[in-house]
Amino acid sequence: MLRTLTVRDFAIVEAVEISLDSGLTVVSGETGAGKSLLVDALLLLSGARADSAAVRAGCERAELSARFDLADIPAARAWLREHELDDDGEECLLRRVIRRDGPSRAWINGRPVPNQTLAEMAVHLVEIHGQHEHQALLDRRSQLALVDRHGEHRALLQQVARYAGHWQQLEHERRTLQSDTGDDGRRIELLRHDLAELQRHALAPEACAELERGHHRLAHMGATLEACMQAASLLDGGDEPGTILALLAKARQALERAQAGDPDLAATTAVLANAEIELGEAASTLAGHLDGFENDPEQFERLDRQLARLHDLGRKHRLPIAELAAARDRLAAELDAAENAGERLQQILAQQQQVAGQWLEVARQLSQARQTTAQRLSREVSMLICELGMAGGQFQIALEEVAGQQPDAQGLERTEFMVSANPGQPLRPLRRVASGGELSRIALAIEVAALGEVPVPTMVFDEVDVGIGGAVAEILGQKLRRLGERVQVLCVTHLPQVAAQGHHHFAVAKQVVDGDTATLVTHLEGAARRGEIGRMLGGVQLTDTTLAHAQQMLAQAGN
Repeated sequence: MLRTLTVRDFAIVEAVEISLDSGLTVVSGETGAGKSLLVDALLLLSGARADSAAVRAGCERAELSARFDLADIPAARAWLREHELDDDGEECLLRRVIRRDGPSRAWINGRPVPNQTLAEMAVHLVEIHGQHEHQALLDRRSQLALVDRHGEHRALLQQVARYAGHWQQLEHERRTLQSDTGDDGRRIELLRHDLAELQRHALAPEACAELERGHHRLAHMGATLEACMQAASLLDGGDEPGTILALLAKARQALERAQAGDPDLAATTAVLANAEIELGEAASTLAGHLDGFENDPEQFERLDRQLARLHDLGRKHRLPIAELAAARDRLAAELDAAENAGERLQQILAQQQQVAGQWLEVARQLSQARQTTAQRLSREVSMLICELGMAGGQFQIALEEVAGQQPDAQGLERTEFMVSANPGQPLRPLRRVASGGELSRIALAIEVAALGEVPVPTMVFDEVDVGIGGAVAEILGQKLRRLGERVQVLCVTHLPQVAAQGHHHFAVAKQVVDGDTATLVTHLEGAARRGEIGRMLGGVQLTDTTLAHAQQMLAQAGN
């Protein structure tokens, strides 16, 4: 449910923040006061395309935000979690900034998002019906979804979609197999050749690493031997007096003699003694390493040839040599699939036939359920649009079977909302014949007929009362109030019969301060609301009779 709507520097609105509650909230005001700007703000917060001309004159940007309570909207909470935009709370803040000299930006719960993401979230929060905003009602997929929602076809629809999805997976596999077997014999021969090469030469990653280490060691054998001999000679050259060990022994012996006169030298002497021991061990280890040194040119050549073959294979398959073993396993699986493609293709075709039969059985059940729902909803909406000032009008939900037998997630048919706005006129598609006012009233009739099935918690109607008055206007107000008892409704109106039915009432007015025009939104109660209803009833001056009439209308509505 929409809790607050904040608008700043938008069109002629300088700064407005309104708090909303459940029920029917009506918005009234003089023509040109900016009543529909609140609806326009919600449209932009729902992802509508922004125009820099909407920024208030003299300002750099317009800022819009709406705070929604998600306590009773599990679908919205799930969507936020899925997109990692939730704050572990039961509120959602939509925000949008429209710049005069740049693109607009959008945020959900303080995180920047693309405008498309904003639109996807808004679908769970608000539905707007206005003079120019009826895309959902005119879209044929949305129409079919409305029928399924109203008829509670979810279980059947899920089964149909599951079988259709399974069939599509099989179809993808079938097409892949058929495209791969276009030159089956040549492809299998090539796979066998490549696999044989890899089976002869490919090594596991650990074996590749060991091969490279061995090759590297043998490649540097000469330099390594020379360095080791030089190091051994320096450490311990036998009887040579200038080796490190001989010099170290001399230094230790000198300190041991001096230690008698200076005991503090004992620690340094001990360090030299330990160093002498460790260097002696290093010299012994190095001598042993030299004794076991083997220079094997033949082994080096063998490793060199093996490594060269692996690198050739790596270039051929465009892989590091450590990944050739995995490529070998993939080719083995691919060869097995290619050699058995014919058998697998027959299995797929048999599975497809079975799944298509299961899909058709459930799809026919869904079609029967849709026919029943469409007939019932058509009758109810036809009665309602007649009550809403379209006397003799008819509404019909036509279900048309889709050509072709390929399983479809939507079932066997598509829908088209048909309407005849006046007696004697043939039924024609709603998207082609309805005027803005008619479409708004039809939308209202559909929503009222579908009470209890409306998935969106906040509904907005902008000027749905165009072209009506009198008793029809009162009926319209009653229908809106009845709808407001189930979902939150915001309605922009110019009719007192509709305004009197609201549970809450806001008035929009223009004011001029220092030559600058701004819009003021006021929450009306008591005498102020009675006065606004009186103004809407007409007359240059508010008389006691007009105010009494206004009070009577409010009382009859239960306000």
